[in-house]
Amino acid sequence: MELVSTVTVGSGGAASIEFTGIAGTGKDLLVYVSARSSWTGHDDLVMRVNNNSNSIYNWRNLRGDGASATSSSGTSQTLALVGRTTGTNLTANTFSNQQIYLPNYAGSSDKSYSADSVNENNATTAWQLLDAGRIATTSAITSLQFDTNNGGSFGEFTTISLYIIS
Repeated sequence: MELVSTVTVGSGGAASIEFTGIAGTGKDLLVYVSARSSWTGHDDLVMRVNNNSNSIYNWRNLRGDGASATSSSGTSQTLALVGRTTGTNLTANTFSNQQIYLPNYAGSSDKSYSADSVNENNATTAWQLLDAGRIATTSAITSLQFDTNNGGSFGEFTTISLYIIS
């Protein structure tokens, strides 16, 4: 496992975080996220590959909040759902954590991913999510872009690290 890059958000936040020029020399990609959003609630964490906003993303997730469990899915979406970030109305100075795994990222068949996400919160409700999806592209993944999806931005000290697994 080789660290490619780590991005840490400074004061003022960041609308998105992008990794470009990903070499096709490995087998899999692994992304670790520690995030906080400027959104007041739980903000979805989303991903795009190769700057592609076409309807190529299909996903399913399972989520629980300590009281109930639900699931949802999306087909032919313009982004991949990969977790949920901690918002400003949750416990101060706490961050969500995600692990995103993209096997065979340089291969010539459709790409898949899985993600495990948890929100820290000193209250009754805290989220855990499992996401899995398929990305309908046969191109090698050379860039990854991460955004929040409910109108927020990444808060200060949000950190995303990209690794290549050989």
